[in-house]
Amino acid sequence: MANLLELSCGLLSGTVIADLSNVKQTTLYTVPAGKKLILEKAFLEVAGDVGAELVVSIGQNGATTDFVGNTNGDNLDADEDCILLAPVPSATPAKQKIYAAGTVIEFDVVTAGNVVAGAVYLYGMLISV
Repeated sequence: MANLLELSCGLLSGTVIADLSNVKQTTLYTVPAGKKLILEKAFLEVAGDVGAELVVSIGQNGATTDFVGNTNGDNLDADEDCILLAPVPSATPAKQKIYAAGTVIEFDVVTAGNVVAGAVYLYGMLISV
């Protein structure tokens, strides 16, 4: 276990997604050397109506749904709309991952929406190892 005095929590990155109409993965963050990462949440902000088809996910490279599974963005209808992207809590707690140093966290457009830009704000806790 990590020394609990060596924690850092908060905004990890803000990443512009130039076009949500392209199915692709975008790197949000790479866990620094000597650290572990527990992700908390992310927000997706958009610059306009993304359309009913948009589906996104977040996770490590090669497993891009291991933090937030496929999430529909059909309620993102106007400039500066945003949605919270986080594991859904329930009676049985949502399992989280601890990502090792060097792990690349990606935002994945699974199903394309309209030609609209967006931004992803990623939050989490870094632990010194």
